[in-house]
Amino acid sequence: MKVPVLIPRIFDHPHTYLSGKFGKLKPGSIVLVPFGREKEIGVVWDRIEETNKKFHIKTILEKKSVSFNKNLVKFINWFSLYNLVPKGMALKMCLGDKSVFSKNLDSFQENTLRKKNNFNLNSEQNKCLSDINNFGDKFNVTLLQGVTGSGKTIVYFEKIKENILKNKQSLVLLPEIFLTDQFNQRFEDYFGFKPAIWHSKITKKNRRIIWKNIINGKIKLVVGARSSLFLPFKDLGLIVVDEEHDSSYKQDEGIRYNARDMAISRASMENIPVLLSTSIPSLETYNNVKNKKYNLTKLEKRYKNFSLPNTEVVNLNLDRKKKNIWLDSKTLNLVRKYLEKKDQVLFFLNRRGYAPFMICKRCGSKLNCPNCSIFLTFHKHINKAMCHHCGYKCNTNQKCKKSDLNCEFQMYGPGVEKIFAELKQIFPEKKIKILSSDFLNKKKETKNLLADIENNEVNILVGTQLISKGFNFPNLNCIVVVDADFSGMGFDLRSTEKNIQLYNQLSGRAGRFSKDSLVIYQTFNPFDETLKNVIENDPDKFLEEEIHLRKEKNLPPFTRLIALIIASKNERDGFLEAQKIKKNLSSLQNTEVMGPVTSPIFKIKNKYRTRLLLRSKSNLFIQKEVAKILKKINLSKKIKLTVDVDPLNFS
Repeated sequence: MKVPVLIPRIFDHPHTYLSGKFGKLKPGSIVLVPFGREKEIGVVWDRIEETNKKFHIKTILEKKSVSFNKNLVKFINWFSLYNLVPKGMALKMCLGDKSVFSKNLDSFQENTLRKKNNFNLNSEQNKCLSDINNFGDKFNVTLLQGVTGSGKTIVYFEKIKENILKNKQSLVLLPEIFLTDQFNQRFEDYFGFKPAIWHSKITKKNRRIIWKNIINGKIKLVVGARSSLFLPFKDLGLIVVDEEHDSSYKQDEGIRYNARDMAISRASMENIPVLLSTSIPSLETYNNVKNKKYNLTKLEKRYKNFSLPNTEVVNLNLDRKKKNIWLDSKTLNLVRKYLEKKDQVLFFLNRRGYAPFMICKRCGSKLNCPNCSIFLTFHKHINKAMCHHCGYKCNTNQKCKKSDLNCEFQMYGPGVEKIFAELKQIFPEKKIKILSSDFLNKKKETKNLLADIENNEVNILVGTQLISKGFNFPNLNCIVVVDADFSGMGFDLRSTEKNIQLYNQLSGRAGRFSKDSLVIYQTFNPFDETLKNVIENDPDKFLEEEIHLRKEKNLPPFTRLIALIIASKNERDGFLEAQKIKKNLSSLQNTEVMGPVTSPIFKIKNKYRTRLLLRSKSNLFIQKEVAKILKKINLSKKIKLTVDVDPLNFS
């Protein structure tokens, strides 16, 4: 009997095999097949590829004891079509390590509820849980919206508990892998067992154990980053997307997709509910609630009725006596009051390193990346300049163009390391730590740092946006936004929306267990409209205004955008190929093809980048036609074409 088998390689179609002694095989069956001179793990697919070509049909070698359910097969097909990704590459994301099929693995203790602590839901939380239950256990999307510190997590914990009692599996998506360890402890405190943690940094052994025990149904609760969405759940009953607005859910390298949107798609295939949790929703989610596509339930008050922080705007134009000093005297006086009370203070700056760029005082040379069209950032802790796109590093002892000496570089602009150094001079007696991805390389060190912060053994924190996401520090009552100037925020039509969400989340880190908390915004532009929106803390008003603006400008969510990025070692080659692609795409109905244009960051990793942008009505599904056209184009081997459906970044 002929059966289609999808191979986890760059194929958009299954290959045909004979089932042999295995007879009729259901879609989702995992098999071992001969592939060229090798043996390959594949999955029996739902449709044979029709072809007139004559070829020798090989026989399946082995049928594995586990299999994908039909819903996962449907999801891979949909994921591939929507994101214009070969089916085989989507399958590869689901299969995990091949060794899972060849090694005897340690057993995994089956998840059993052993609740340790009693958590009492308040009236608002009980109402939200009741709303969620009333929406049912079939497919529906519910936005769980609540102010920071209102206890959204406990609400969905209760829903997960109900799901586990039904012997079903649950998945919680988090935007950052750094959050998983802290969440791990919160889950264990609540449920009495540790969830399975899934992200790119876990060991190969753990990946194999977790994968096998998810497919056999022993693991009931998974907490993970984007990739956990592709795990082969046996009986998935609930998906939670925590901080659904977070742009980290968008994969911007390799296979590009939005994990939040794909979570909704997978829930639809599984016919199960999906919860989107946030304090300020993404504009797309808000629009879907407004149009009654999604349900809404809200938490209006903080848990135990603690008030939101007060705000103070510090005009940096009034007190700049010293150059290259980034902390205002008024700011420091306010900070001292909190330090005297033994409260923790956070200095927030969403900029890694010590200085974002350097210029030689003598010759005016800027330290640029040789592989990318961007400045190098100086990192003092390694005493090197670094590119944040390709990872290139170099010393700063560059030959000066106007003398026989090395360049004498002047540092411009602050990064978190600069603020750290400044604070060390101002508060030499205080324990000061940096919370940034550059300083969280080792799991044990990260765990120890978070424990020190929670136990109030750190006086001052200096952090990037990583700190705004989900951390719960009981003694943090004062936050300083070092640079609250929002102009020139990069190549992102959503920059205002993202800033509102970021600073709302950030302010929510303060005063969770205190009635006296403060957020200080340092700025050269105290009348900035975005800053005004942040301070007003009226998300619905902002979202309504933004919806109106997007509709007026014909931007998402009222249009569908698909970006095509053409990368090549030769700038001219890339531009010519882009023109050829545009000519072929011009046959698309009801679709505007814009470009080609040079990317704002025109060179990354030694590849010149040219962009095209397709714009169509939001209700049009143009991916099928785009895929057909792209398959017919004989693209040069000198270029790499990347397709980004629903792009967030336009750099």
